[in-house]
Amino acid sequence: MGEQRRKRKRVRLRWGRVFGALLILCVFFIGIYSVYQYIQGTLESNNKTFKNDQGNHAFEGEKSEIGDVNVLLLGSDSRGEKQARTDTIMVAHYDQRTHSVKLISFMRDMYVSIPGHGKQKLNAAYAYGGPELLRKTIKENFSLDINYYAIVDFKGFEEAVDILVPNGIQVDVPHVMTSGIGMEIEKGKQTLHGKELLGYVRYRQDRLSDFGRVQRQQEVVSKIVEDSVSLRNVAKLPKLLGVLNSYVNTNIDTTTLFTIGKDFVTNNSGDLETLRIPENDTFENIRYEDIGEVLEVDFQQNKEALKEFLEGENHNSDGQNEEDKSDVG
Repeated sequence: MGEQRRKRKRVRLRWGRVFGALLILCVFFIGIYSVYQYIQGTLESNNKTFKNDQGNHAFEGEKSEIGDVNVLLLGSDSRGEKQARTDTIMVAHYDQRTHSVKLISFMRDMYVSIPGHGKQKLNAAYAYGGPELLRKTIKENFSLDINYYAIVDFKGFEEAVDILVPNGIQVDVPHVMTSGIGMEIEKGKQTLHGKELLGYVRYRQDRLSDFGRVQRQQEVVSKIVEDSVSLRNVAKLPKLLGVLNSYVNTNIDTTTLFTIGKDFVTNNSGDLETLRIPENDTFENIRYEDIGEVLEVDFQQNKEALKEFLEGENHNSDGQNEEDKSDVG
């Protein structure tokens, strides 16, 4: 009996060593694959015409180790100038405990107080002082703390979409879109890929102007999140980070970015909740001779809406009712 026990123990020990060796090999090969994918993505992006050369920006947002993370997302149309324009201003809110993601779009024409520059349109803050001044402006006017920033060149958006959702995104285009986007997108339901989706979200030559563009941006981001959240996309993260290395200027380190990305794509936390600031019935269209058309905002109402949205109220809305759409622009 004693001899049989010793044999069984030796067998268990051998299988334990085999299992441990296999686990180490798996981790090793996954690491090699990840490095390969990252390098491949970097090489692919470096072969493109655009290279993010804006340099690092000073940014004083407090870093968040656990809990809520707010990232200032800026869409940049860089054409080689020192300070590229930013047509898209969003804040992505991520709760590391529940894995939930919320998206806030800020209208660029809101008339706000910019520290050191008086009253101006919101997007002027970026032109005056980059993402840090924009962070301070959002904090001062809307009492929202922002931890990180990411400036995404539009070319990077195209490539990221094609990696995450290679089969494209289905949208219902309300009318033919041509002006200002360098292409023609036909009316009707269809599947669009990276380049066409970029044109779709940038188009603003209709009666809704920027309101329609923000609505389409939130629609597309929500669908990308919905379609890309799956375990299979974990393998795509290294390549995605490699591609974005040339198209994204951010103060989030690669390790943190990979950790959040892996956590997000492997934890399906439901639909992406969205909010547009300003909300309906909380602004007026005003024209100033020296600035042009602006949105005069009720800041108190919008600060309360932001607080409710981030604290968990079910507020999945772009802030735009059908009956109100004809009154904006």
